Amino acid sequence: MSTTTATSPGSPLERLLDRAVRRSKGHEVALELRQEHPGATPAELIGLLERRYLRRSALLGGGVGAAATVPAVGTGTAVVLTAGQVASFLISSATFAMAVATVHGVEVDDVERRRTLLAASLLGEEGAEIVSGQVGLGTLYWARTLLTKLPIGRIRAVNKLLARRLMRFGFARGGALALGRLVPFGVGAVIGYVGTRGMGQNVVDGVHEAFGPPPARFTADLEPAR
Repeated sequence: MSTTTATSPGSPLERLLDRAVRRSKGHEVALELRQEHPGATPAELIGLLERRYLRRSALLGGGVGAAATVPAVGTGTAVVLTAGQVASFLISSATFAMAVATVHGVEVDDVERRRTLLAASLLGEEGAEIVSGQVGLGTLYWARTLLTKLPIGRIRAVNKLLARRLMRFGFARGGALALGRLVPFGVGAVIGYVGTRGMGQNVVDGVHEAFGPPPARFTADLEPAR
């Protein structure tokens, strides 16, 4: 008889992560932004991606807090919105991480490897330490090797550890933020804005730990057509 755990393939957490990476459009976002800013360097493009992601994360969190202050909406709907906000935040985070991967010339095709990048990025520096400890890499700039060369069996083992840690991290950080967003009189909106932006910054730091400094030049698929 099998049992479903927090890190089993059918667990709610893994389903959320899988849905986020499947729906992420990182490659398309990087191409679109490159077309909008043809003179940008890789470092400048990553900076644009970071600012865009942090702005969206903050507005997403603040919007839920603001909804709870409206009498016609109330806290009951705000709780539902908070659950939806988690999914939206994960999709936005996955899109950001995959867009940065594209700028670095790293294509992440399969769901398991995409989930590694997302889960480790959500955990920030701790995610990098977990990954490096499991695969024997240095703590810095692990993504290129892990996402392109390691066998899928090793990837799945790393994902199980990341999922377990992410469950604890989510309850510690996400639970407090969810309650903060339901505080009335607009205070919840401020907590949601600042708190969710802080979680977004953790993802930005995690992505930097994964890929390191921006590359000196773009790969061929990000060069503007002549």
